[in-house]
Amino acid sequence: MRAPRIEKGLVLDGFTLVEPIKLGGMAQIWHVTRPGDDGGLVMKIPLILDGDDPTMIVGFEMEQMILPRLTGRHVPRFIANGDFATQPYIVMERVVGRSLYERMGEAPFPPDEVARIGLAVATALRDLHRQKVLHLDIKPANVIIRDDGTAVLVDFGLARHLTLPDLLAEEFRVPMGTAPYIAPEQVLKARDDPRSDIFALGAVLYEMVTGRQPFGDPKGSRGMRQRLWADPWPPRALRPDCPAWLQEIILRCLAVDPAGRYPTAAQLCFDLAHPDQVRLTALAEKMKRDPVGQRLRRWFRAAGAERPAPYRMEERAHESPIVVAAVDLSDDYCDVAAEVRAMAGRMLTLLPGARLACVNVLKLKRLGIDETTDSEGRPLHVSRLVLLRAWAEPLGLPFDRITYHVLESTDPAEAIVTHARENHVDQIVMGARASSTTRRYLGSVSAQVAAEAPCTVTIVRTHAPREAEAA
Repeated sequence: MRAPRIEKGLVLDGFTLVEPIKLGGMAQIWHVTRPGDDGGLVMKIPLILDGDDPTMIVGFEMEQMILPRLTGRHVPRFIANGDFATQPYIVMERVVGRSLYERMGEAPFPPDEVARIGLAVATALRDLHRQKVLHLDIKPANVIIRDDGTAVLVDFGLARHLTLPDLLAEEFRVPMGTAPYIAPEQVLKARDDPRSDIFALGAVLYEMVTGRQPFGDPKGSRGMRQRLWADPWPPRALRPDCPAWLQEIILRCLAVDPAGRYPTAAQLCFDLAHPDQVRLTALAEKMKRDPVGQRLRRWFRAAGAERPAPYRMEERAHESPIVVAAVDLSDDYCDVAAEVRAMAGRMLTLLPGARLACVNVLKLKRLGIDETTDSEGRPLHVSRLVLLRAWAEPLGLPFDRITYHVLESTDPAEAIVTHARENHVDQIVMGARASSTTRRYLGSVSAQVAAEAPCTVTIVRTHAPREAEAA
């Protein structure tokens, strides 16, 4: 059956084409309506002609397979799709907002805005990866920022769903991606590593900070292969007002070796949300590219490099969780605090990629005036940070695996739960005091956290025998 001519007023399976939004060489995007809908729909129609790029056709097939399986505010809501036998298309929610591509003319952006947008995109990636999907084509044109600041990822034509056949890898033997943002392992045709999306986001952040693409726009596979040994000029060399913490984040995302990047999008989110907690290394102070000798060594390794071994996404994600240790620093709670430290230590020993966030809640009074200093005249916030560091010192964790947070709230349980939710925490470890009539009547902080937290909660007690309860 011959495909209909695409034009205004055409009706496809009950959808009426109203006006074109984008007329590209690969696909058209139309505003469409359907009886009973509010009009907030778009239709993506691939342009399939004799001799067209077969990767585009297969990519559209993959998008038709993947998009209906995705949920959440970080992807367009799927509505319907058309058969290739007549007219292929995808109808989805019309996302209200602006693409980053539209805004790139404003670069360089203020550092705080780069961090805010970066956090929104990293949050979207975290949600996508948890649905077992890798985007593999993160670039400004594929990111839409809603009016409320939420990032929406679009165009899943190069994406990989880890539970579906990877038709692109099966049928083609060329690197898949957009040249300025493609990760080194993608150049080697690897399509199973979520850190490829982290690399691409790092390239986008670099462009937002400096107004330049970190690797230019190479043409052809030869130019992209330089990604295996080349490193970009540090952002601060091009823009001196770039904060050290932001350069640290960007250059870590852009590490040639995936092992040098953030292991998960959730850990990247954590640093973007807490710039004051970013642990600075030599990356933060770099003002030049890597020495020639170092780049030559990478060049020699790349000369015979082949596709990396399969990346076990789920296994690796479980090895790199964010763990919160909620610590009560009261004098009469020191035994339980020690048990919390012991439990956190055992978890971290088993999870070498995990990060520990040490959290204490400075409880505020509901009525009256709160004390602001301790007995030595130091601000309470500062004294709590000092105590947290002392509590964590026996763990012997490297500085890049631990952070410290003092939360202020009238409701400690709510503060811990909110912190866990906002920072994509995977596990909370906390203590529980001995039972009492008052606690049974009013409820305990640990019980409330266990009931409301968005993640696993491990509660430790000093009962004999010692025990740990998971909720």
